Amino acid sequence: MQSPETAEEMLLLAAQAAVDKGGEDLVALNVSEPLPLVDIFLLVTGNSERNVAAIADEIEDRLIESGHKRVRREGRAEARWVLLDFGDLIVHVFHQEERVYYGLERLWKDCPVVPIDVVEPAADAS
Repeated sequence: MQSPETAEEMLLLAAQAAVDKGGEDLVALNVSEPLPLVDIFLLVTGNSERNVAAIADEIEDRLIESGHKRVRREGRAEARWVLLDFGDLIVHVFHQEERVYYGLERLWKDCPVVPIDVVEPAADAS
């Protein structure tokens, strides 16, 4: 298992990638207490299947470029709920409807929220 610092570094990379591709409503949960093999879940919402796929691809690309190994990926073909497993960080990129339906925040409500510090993309000055 990697260190919690590595999980937080991965979280920041993934969160920034998600925001850069239009990801919304980012929530990070420290799930290390109930799940000893995972430190953090990152939940992200995309507004369409194409957006969900783009967010997932960008997160995956940035983490791999930074030297992190992807253990598993599921749901990319449908792009309604893409799961990216990077060991200590698991990213869930949801379409809006799936996020509400599955309600992972409700399931993991007893887990502490991890603060995420990302830079919002600059608004178009048109």
